[in-house]
Parts: sequence; C-alpha cells; structure tokens
Amino acid sequence: MKPAPFEYHAPDSLEAALALRAEHGDEAKALAGGQSLIPAMNFRIAQPALLVDLNGVDELRFIRMEGDELRIGAMTTQNTLERSELAAKHQPLLFETVPFVAHPQIRNRGTLGGSIAHADPAAELPVAAVALDARMKAQSVDGERWIPAKQFFQGFFTVDLQPNEYLTEIAFPAMPPRTGWSFMEVARRHGDYAMCGVAARVTLDGKGKCKAARLVYLNVGEGPVDAEGAAALLVGEKITPESSAAAAEKASAEISPFGSVHASPEYQTHLARVLTKRALRRAHERAQAAS
Repeated sequence: MKPAPFEYHAPDSLEAALALRAEHGDEAKALAGGQSLIPAMNFRIAQPALLVDLNGVDELRFIRMEGDELRIGAMTTQNTLERSELAAKHQPLLFETVPFVAHPQIRNRGTLGGSIAHADPAAELPVAAVALDARMKAQSVDGERWIPAKQFFQGFFTVDLQPNEYLTEIAFPAMPPRTGWSFMEVARRHGDYAMCGVAARVTLDGKGKCKAARLVYLNVGEGPVDAEGAAALLVGEKITPESSAAAAEKASAEISPFGSVHASPEYQTHLARVLTKRALRRAHERAQAAS
C-alpha cells in the first residue's frame, strides 16, 4: 500500500522544527528513524497531514555526561548507542538492552527518542528508561520541561507530550554503588517482538541485603509495567532463590498480559515468573561483584 498524501518538511535546526510543531500541532508528525511510522503510514494506520523530518537536526544527536547523568539526544541512533563506550561504562543496563531491539538494520535507522516517544508496549527501550529512572526532556517554542519516565508513559502508544512539544533528550542518572542489573526477554526468534521481557535492578547494602530493587516488564500491559509490589518484597532481604521466587509470584499478579498469536496470557505470565528469577540472580551477582 501507499501512504495518504502529506506535506513534507526537513528543518535543519531544532528551532525550525519546533516552529512547525507550534504551527501545526498534532497534524505535524515527527519522522525520526521511521521504522514504526513509515509502515503505519503505508498501511494508512497513521495519516499525518505534515511530516517533519528531524534527520537534519544534528543538535539532537549526542551522547555525553553532564554531572553524574548520561544525556542522550533523541535523534541518536540505537546503533550509535550500542557502540557507545560512555553508555557501556555509565549505563550498563541500557547498553545491555539495546542489542535486543529488532535487528541491526533496524537499529541503524531507529532512534532512542523515536522508540521512547512511540511507546510500543513491546518495546525494550521504554522499559529500560523506567527501570533506570530516566527523565525525558520535552521542548516547545514556549520552553522545556523534564518528565520522569514513569509519568511519561501513559498507556498504549501514549506519552506525556503536548501538541506543541517534541521529545528532544533523555537523561539517565548514575546508578547507586553496589548495584547490579539485568535485561532478559523471550522471543520466538532474536529480533522478533518479545513475548515477555524484564529489566531488573538490585542495590545491596553493606551487609549484602537488598537496599532497593526495580522490576519492569514489557509486553504484559499497556506500557512498561513497574512491578513495585514485587520489588518491595525484596527490600531488606537477602536475594535468594526463595525471595526471588516470592517476588516472581508477586510480579505475576501485577502484570496484565493480553496474549497474542505467539503466546497466551497464561504463557506470558509463566515467562514473567521464569525471567524474574533469572534476572534477579544475574543482577544480584553483578551487585555482589560491584561491592
């Protein structure tokens, strides 16, 4: 199929892109990598009146440290991110997650900001953003605001962006000392949409007990599912097979998988239990090694 008719603009500055957004509002759709938008336009699921191509806005392509935060421009490609020494050093959970995103050809074009703003419930990068307490920078001609990741994702393909705003930057705060991490998912083939996945973070205290934990799941709800109850069970406890199993059982009650042609809701729930225990074991091992 072919897309519906649309007007095309390719601004070469953020100022010009924001001006178009202010003038046209929701009718102006941003084109980042286009890996989700273009297929949707070809099937006429999306029919924007105006396409604003951000690929010429070089100021949105960067990876740098500012204080103790890793700052990444929204137009930074996933390929660039998975080869970044800064990301590997300062945000290993994010770095570990990126290779699970589709295939190398997709990551060559796909961007961090595009994936996050698209908010696909089966996407890996939104889950990593929530697990890492990232902040999203929304900009308009009127100014900017920072939005915590957990508040940014609001449901199926829905984020906290106003009609005159674009997502321009993502900030990842430094992980606390003695913190371990893990990202795991199960797909029929590597690169396919995962039937279930989890990002785990564990921070240990001086006695080796869990001081803080995060368990965030993909493709088992309307967006990234932060299993706060499951994580809370671990706090103050040793990470053991028993405590991990209890957290996995609690998490299975906090998720709401919808099922698909590849997996029933029951099977997705089973995967969540298995992945939780495995991810916690690996995160705990890494936390111990960092102590």
